[in-house]
Amino acid sequence: MAKKSLMRRVGVLAATLTTSLLVSAQAAEPIKIGSFLSVTGPASFLGDPELKTLEMYVEKINEDGGVLGRQLELIHYDDVGNASSARNFAGRLIRSDQVDIIVGGSTTGATMAAVPLVEQAGMPFISLAGAVTIVDPVKKWVFKTPQSDRMAAERILWDMKRRGFDKIGLISGTGGFGASGRKQTLAVAEEYGIEVVADETYSPSDSDMTAQLTNIRNTDGVDAVLNFGFGQGPAIVTKNYAALDIQLPFYQSHGVASDSFLELAGGAAEGLRLPASPLLVPESLPEGDPQKPVVQAYKEAYEAHWDSSVSTFGGYAYDGLMLAVQAIEAAGSTDKEAVREELENIMGYVGVTGIYNMGPDDHNGLTPESFRILEVQGGDWVLVE
Repeated sequence: MAKKSLMRRVGVLAATLTTSLLVSAQAAEPIKIGSFLSVTGPASFLGDPELKTLEMYVEKINEDGGVLGRQLELIHYDDVGNASSARNFAGRLIRSDQVDIIVGGSTTGATMAAVPLVEQAGMPFISLAGAVTIVDPVKKWVFKTPQSDRMAAERILWDMKRRGFDKIGLISGTGGFGASGRKQTLAVAEEYGIEVVADETYSPSDSDMTAQLTNIRNTDGVDAVLNFGFGQGPAIVTKNYAALDIQLPFYQSHGVASDSFLELAGGAAEGLRLPASPLLVPESLPEGDPQKPVVQAYKEAYEAHWDSSVSTFGGYAYDGLMLAVQAIEAAGSTDKEAVREELENIMGYVGVTGIYNMGPDDHNGLTPESFRILEVQGGDWVLVE
């Protein structure tokens, strides 16, 4: 009897030890953050600062002890701005790499290509792209950090209306971002008492938009002009606009809110306005603004680490990673459903881009007012609202 009792105790101890070792092994495993970004190619001005931000802060978080006592592991791929590649990489992150959450998708096209996969797999996904269609209608597993193109249109139209403009010319790229921005601008213009009296488009491969801008200039009653696009196109439009000496207020979308755009457009950008996060003008924020310390800290850290100017697109990645970390910590695990629920319940998170208040009907959590209106003065960004 004593021998049987001893063997039973030994068996229990062995099982307990095995369980403890298994739990310890699991706890030692890294939390895998997956990402696909447009690091090279035509959208590299988005993906490059996004990847640099993720790399920098994953390293910093690990130095500070990780998350839930575990290190973070960043697994990333360069989709080169190609939607098909983005879909393939999303599938690899889910099936082969078995990541815990995905923070990525530099462009709307890349994001939307991945959405069916993450929805089917039940993978929490925080997109860094702009179009409202990413989260409207709401998709169970999909969230995003940038303000939507609809919000950008609303903020621009609000500024136009308060300046007394009620008839505008619109020029937009035919790519995913530009086409969606055009659609949203046309959809909300009437709400602001503004009529779009000229509506022109250009291809991402076009190298001159003089003809389209001439048509806008020759349209009777135009008070101001808005270009909705990203990449090289808006810089070309800006230079053509200046060359034609169009004496009308000129707006760009948030798709060009970076110092790299100013470098591309040069002096032609003088006087244009756009909506952007406060990241480009942190020193102009009033004391007491809850975003000021967050924005300043990110800007200083990024520029010191990479010796290059910060951009709002890197800020989207910062917010995406920090929202993911907050959700995982609140869930107490990497259980995907629990993390998804915590993402959906985030309230009052002060980020670089804005203050996020998520909900079952809002997987972005921002308002149009999170955009600040900036103007180019003396070759630099200046806060005007």
